[in-house]
Amino acid sequence: MSGPPRVPAGDDRPAGATDGTPGRRPADDTPGGRPPRRSGLRNPERAVRGLGAGTLSLEALVLVLAIQPIRVVGGDLGGAAIGVVVALAVAAVLLAGMMRRPWAWHAGTALQGLLMLAGLLHWSLFVLGVVFALVWAYALHVRRVILG
Repeated sequence: MSGPPRVPAGDDRPAGATDGTPGRRPADDTPGGRPPRRSGLRNPERAVRGLGAGTLSLEALVLVLAIQPIRVVGGDLGGAAIGVVVALAVAAVLLAGMMRRPWAWHAGTALQGLLMLAGLLHWSLFVLGVVFALVWAYALHVRRVILG
């Protein structure tokens, strides 16, 4: 019985693959003789979208929960300022749901700038803006590394 080599069940390598990596060609067949760099994730786009959505969702939660402590500590957050904070939180939630669209990443970056600009209403909003801008910058970095 000669035929193609038997591949164990659950192994999705093509018959004859020798580099030990599922679904990959041997290293000699790739340009430069090295295997292509992979993230190791099944669906890297989905993972990156989840990171962006999680970051924006956490930001929205922190913004809403920060309203009362800012008022208690002595911030003069009036109705308009509270409305701005709530509007930023709603925008973050909406953007979290739209992470499949490429423009949502740019809008998320703009949202971080708006949050820092809200620091004109109270200094703690500027601090939150800087913190979340750094977290967002890290998410963009991870996106660039994983997706290229």
